[in-house]
Formats: sequence, C-alpha cells, structure tokens
Amino acid sequence: MFRSLSLKRSFKTHLKTLIHCPNHPQPPPPPSPVLFSSIRALSTASPPPSSSSDSELRKYLGYTALLAFCGVATYYSFPFSENAKHKKAQLFRYAPLPEDLHTVSNWSGTHEVQTRHFHQPENLKQLEELVKESNEKRVKLRPVGSGLSPNGIGLARGGMVNLALMDKVLEVDKEKKRVRVQAGIRVQQLVDEIKDYGLTLQNFASIREQQIGGILQVGAHGTGAKLPPIDEQIISMKLVTPAKGTIELSKEKDPELFYLARCGLGGLGVVAEVTIQCVERQELVEHTTVSNLKDLKKNHKKMLSENKHVKYLYIPYTDTVVVVTCNPVSKWRGPPKFKPKHTTDEAMQDIRELYKESLKKYRARDITTKSSDSNEPNINDFSFTELRDKLLSLDPLNKDHVMKVNHAEAEFWRKSEGYRVGWSDDILGFDCGGQQWVSETCFPAGTLSKPSMKDLEYIEELKKLIETNELPAPAPIEQRWTAHSQSPMSPASSSAEDDIFSWVGIIMYLPTMDARQRKEITEEFFHYRHLTQSQLWDKYSAYEHWAKIEVPKDKEELEALQARLKTRFPVDAYNKARRELDPNRILSNNILEKLFPLSDNV
Repeated sequence: MFRSLSLKRSFKTHLKTLIHCPNHPQPPPPPSPVLFSSIRALSTASPPPSSSSDSELRKYLGYTALLAFCGVATYYSFPFSENAKHKKAQLFRYAPLPEDLHTVSNWSGTHEVQTRHFHQPENLKQLEELVKESNEKRVKLRPVGSGLSPNGIGLARGGMVNLALMDKVLEVDKEKKRVRVQAGIRVQQLVDEIKDYGLTLQNFASIREQQIGGILQVGAHGTGAKLPPIDEQIISMKLVTPAKGTIELSKEKDPELFYLARCGLGGLGVVAEVTIQCVERQELVEHTTVSNLKDLKKNHKKMLSENKHVKYLYIPYTDTVVVVTCNPVSKWRGPPKFKPKHTTDEAMQDIRELYKESLKKYRARDITTKSSDSNEPNINDFSFTELRDKLLSLDPLNKDHVMKVNHAEAEFWRKSEGYRVGWSDDILGFDCGGQQWVSETCFPAGTLSKPSMKDLEYIEELKKLIETNELPAPAPIEQRWTAHSQSPMSPASSSAEDDIFSWVGIIMYLPTMDARQRKEITEEFFHYRHLTQSQLWDKYSAYEHWAKIEVPKDKEELEALQARLKTRFPVDAYNKARRELDPNRILSNNILEKLFPLSDNV
C-alpha cells in the first residue's frame, strides 16, 4: 500500500470542492407547500373585531407558526451525514482558514499540524540558502520525510523542509559497491535505480516509501541478528547546519559527530546527501511456517544464527507463532521445489466466512448499518489485511470479536505455509495493514553466540499481560532482531560487536474514520502501551523506537522519561551538538524539546 505524507489544502478550498462535487449528498427537498400555506394563513389572517384576549391569542399563534417555520427551514437547510449521530456534540465553531495554511499529517492520521511554511528545495544550493535565511530570521525549519513515522517526529507547526525534489542518485561505485544519493530519494526508487548495477541495500524495513534521510535519522531497522540497523549502512554524509553551513562527515572526518549525527533525529542539521555501502543484488527464498513458543525455545539459537533474516509473528489469544525466514537462493541447489498444500482461496476461507457471519450479526443489531447486498463489494477482491481491517471495524474494542479475528488469522497463516522466491527488495517487505497505532521497543538479547533468551521471555510476559487484562489486542505482535549499531543515539547502540537486539512491536488498528471510535481506540491503545511500559520496559531495559515514542502529557511522567533516556543515551553530548550546530533551534520541534530539554529553553 502506498504510504506518503498527507498535505491538504485549507478548509475553504476543501469546502469549495465539496460544493462542486457531483457525488456530494444534496439536501432533501423543501417542506410541503401545504405547510407554507398553513403558516401563511395563520400569520396573515385579518383579525375580526373582538376582545383583547382574542387579539393576544392570535399574536401567540403567529409566534408559534413562525417558530415552527424556522425549525423546519433549519432542519432541511443543514442536512446531517449518516454518521453524525456517532460524532461528539460540540459548540458550532467556524473560522475560514487562509489559502496559504496547509494541514500536514502523518500516514496514520494520528498526528497533524497546520503550517504556512512547507519548503521543498530542488538542489543543495537552494537548501543551503533556505537554512541560512531561516536561521537568520529564527524561523522554524523542521526536516520531514515521507511522513510515515507513527509519532509524527518530523512535524512542526512553525515550518518544515521536505527533500522530495532532491531525489537523485549522484554517483555509483560498482567496484566498491557504494552509492552517493540525495537524501530525499525514496527507498524503492533508489533500489530500482541501482539494480542495473547489480546492487541493492543490505536490509530493508517493512515498507519502501521512506526517504533515505528520514529512515536514517530515526534509526530504522530491518531484521536479521547478523545485520545492523540501517544507519550502519551509511559511511559518509553531508549535513546542512544552521550555524556552520554544510559540513561533510565520515568515519575519517570528525567521527564522533558523524556517529552522533547518523541517528540525529533531524536535530543537528538537514541531511542533504549520504553515501551508502550496498551489497550485491540477490534472490532470496522466503520460508513461512507455523510454530509455537514451546518449540521455538528449542530451536531459537539456531534460528538466529543460521538464517540471514528471521522474524516471528505472534497471534494474541492463540499459541500460534508465524516464523518467516529469508536466505539467499543456493547456487548449487537452486530454489526449492514446493507445491503449496492450499490455494489462496482456501487460505482465505476462514476469514471470509467470519466476515460474512459478523456482518450479518452486527447488521441485525444496528439497523443503521443495513444496506442492500447489491451495494456490497465482492469480499473475494479484498486482500487478507484489507479484510482484517473490515472485520475489526465492526467492533474493534470487543475482546471476543478481536479473538475471533485473531483465530481466523492463525488459520490463514497455517494454510499459507510454504516458500516464495524473489529479489530481496520484494521478499523482505511486509504488508502492515491499514492505519494504526504502534509502539515498538528495542532491548538487548544477549550475543549471537549466546542468546540470553530474554527476547522470548519478554513475549511470554506480554501475552500473559494481554490475557490477564483482557485487552482487545489484534495480531500480529511482530518480533525482529538486529546486530548492534555504533551510532550512540540508536536504540541498538553498543560497543560489543557480538551483541544482538530484539525489537517487539504492538499495534491497534484504526480501521474507521469515525472520530469518536478512533478516539476510543486511541485511549485503549495507550492503556495497552502503559501496561507494557510499567511491567516490562525497565525489567528488560527496553526503549522505544524514535519514530514511535510518544511524549507524555503528564509532567511527572515526562520528567521520568527524560531521566530514563539519560541513562541509555548520551543526551548531554547530543544537546551540546544541538547548541553548536543549531543555536536558534530552528530544526527542533515539540518532541525534541520535550525529550531533550536544554537548560536555556525559552
């Protein structure tokens, strides 16, 4: 599914679009002429000579008719949408927004800001001039990528700079397997442009629409206990800073700042160019099997050491664990010869039947959801993740309903066991589903030669937590691994080369656009996240992914988080670099200011 930053026009422009849209619902026909005749008769009848009491009666009848007319006119002039009854009532407020005011949101629609300043320079010179001018005027210029971060870490109301127009491959060194690119290039675009040179990236995250600069700055990762996070693939970079202009960093040129800036959260400068260490393009064999925790414990060390890429997908309220491994195709044996036991339709059978059954049940309960079967899309046209979203949208916070969906998912994976062969940039992708809340933590899991098994213990406690608290937790809980990173701000940072780290992600989908329902899901997700935080994070030394960390609103919780981050990351060194490179803090935003407060904060 294509995912990108959402940039919308002002409300006024949107309103014009709605007015001229032929599909926009039109108001109902005006009230019957009979009603107007009655009102006219009541309000214009000539009073015959009578007592003053008759005159008073006619006057109040006229007022009553006038009020009735106003009520009818108001009702028919302002038709409500079908889902209006689900929205929270509030006082009517309207103020037309200026044409140059835009709303920028992240992909999941969980965070958004309105800004007048959204810049997209086309080359390095324009970027340098923009940063210099913004610093002189002390105007915010927060770097933002494709807007995929669940916590909206790149958003800033004061102003943003996006490098989508700086997306070129500048140089390819086929012999050294290195490429130099502008930081605005998207991962998939880069992979497509270097494949003719026989090169590709060492590892990938689940999706491909990230800009290289963004995926680098937040410390993103793929999976494979022998493979480090993506920032380790960067061997040099060009950083445009407010105070020192454009500086070039590498292991040879200012190594301390280079390692700090690789995972710099956009707070030290705008990453303009990077040189990436690539690998030879190769085909992979993906093997999907279904197991359980008991059996995994017996083979876990072997799974981590013998597979180039491995991940586990846990299905809450079941003992199902989906194990996905990816390894290069053997040059001698070639791809495996395997005939799947089940067709795609057979694998989808359980979830399709559950959808039909659930739709019938919830329609019978709520008459407002009834519609003719002729208007229903063919469920055979939906992918598994699309159908899961539709199922969850029927009752997303009902634990029993979510359990049924999870069991259907477990059956889907059981019938989807088998092999798949393809290029790494295709095989290593993963359909994450629709809009969602995500919390992902990273914690040490021993060494490659001697795993601590803490990663599986974490999962056991997490599943027990879900069941004890009867949380409506959907699937999957995704667990991946990486080697260490030398970037001190990476959640997987370590000086020991053999260290490995486990990354565990929990989610709650947002399968509806109903404002009240999304609010309820959000509250339940943060309850789920708080339970994992209070019961697991300190015990396992777990820290959240920078693109998924959420800033607490409570002052005491925020202070506790700030203190906790200082125990894991070089916050003082990071803030010192911020003062030197961005003294006016034009690159900062609310997240950075809250997580890493400076003593001279204004």
